[in-house]
Amino acid sequence: MAKKQKYYVVWSGRQTGVFDSWDTCKKQVEGFDKAVFKSFDSKVEALKAYTDKPSRYMGSKGKTAPQLKLTDLHRPPIEDSVVVDAAWNTATGDMEYQGIYLPTREKIFHRGPYHDGTNNIGEFLAVVHALALLHQRDSNLPVYSDSRTAISWVKKKKANTKLDPTPRNAELFELIERAETWLNTHRFANAILKWETTQWGENPADFGRK
Repeated sequence: MAKKQKYYVVWSGRQTGVFDSWDTCKKQVEGFDKAVFKSFDSKVEALKAYTDKPSRYMGSKGKTAPQLKLTDLHRPPIEDSVVVDAAWNTATGDMEYQGIYLPTREKIFHRGPYHDGTNNIGEFLAVVHALALLHQRDSNLPVYSDSRTAISWVKKKKANTKLDPTPRNAELFELIERAETWLNTHRFANAILKWETTQWGENPADFGRK
């Protein structure tokens, strides 16, 4: 009898997402500090679980990987990926964001400037923009951002900003609402990863205005 197909969800690992083989999953979690992963019998179930909290699925089959190896600290970024960044002008309050395809450094989108914004909002919108674009193209490429805050907001499907609405940033708040709605109405298996500037150098999507 043929072995039943399994799908593996990695919530915390070198690359997060839904994988269709144990060998691929193992590469993401083995030796990764506090990796969290689990197998599922169907892809639909796995995709649903990936967008949810892992604690809801951690029963007897839940796994925690061994401790991090020193060699893991020097792994390069995944080359076939999208990298996003935002720029915020502290003098004017204007914000813009963009995304590039890492292997070619080709700019695949750019939006803004938007008035009375923040860098975190720009990073958040950039990640969601990348996810929506990849979803349209039926692509599971990972998305890198150097903003832990933005990554957290995306995973929580909510931009927890304290920015005050003004007549000048009404369009920006509309975009935030649309982004949150998209996150809450779409499933995606793309990994959302931190660009490690100290290890890999400047974010290649950076606007270069520092």
